[in-house]
Amino acid sequence: MRIRIIAVGTKMPAWVESGFAEYHKRLPREISVEVRELPLGNRGKNQSSASAIADEGKKMMAAIDDKDWVIALDLNGKKWSTENLSQELERWKMNGANLSFLIGGPDGLAPECLNRAQQKWSLSALTLPHPIVRVVLIEQLYRAETILNNHPYHK
Repeated sequence: MRIRIIAVGTKMPAWVESGFAEYHKRLPREISVEVRELPLGNRGKNQSSASAIADEGKKMMAAIDDKDWVIALDLNGKKWSTENLSQELERWKMNGANLSFLIGGPDGLAPECLNRAQQKWSLSALTLPHPIVRVVLIEQLYRAETILNNHPYHK
């Protein structure tokens, strides 16, 4: 299974890179994780956020493989427990799907990205900084995998 995390934002702080790398290395070899970073859209004085979101959306749509199962991380998405995520992960594996998780910029995801997603997932009702979302996502994927394998990490 290939998981692609398509995220708006580049040049993450060292602590984000380190935290992400820690959980990434714990995942089994059968789960390949790739991060595709996209630059932020222009948000200058004379630029609207809608223009920036549209620019980010075009780049994000180009980065999604046609056959991928797409999960948009969105504040208005469904709230999953870790156990729910492990059930979803098991289903995705059984279906043989490659996954693309979409993490938008400071103003969220473009409408076409939300429309392309087969699932929308809200990590929290809290507003999370986008760098933290990457670490939370990879840790939760690892935790879901440990549940499927009866590993004691989740307890």
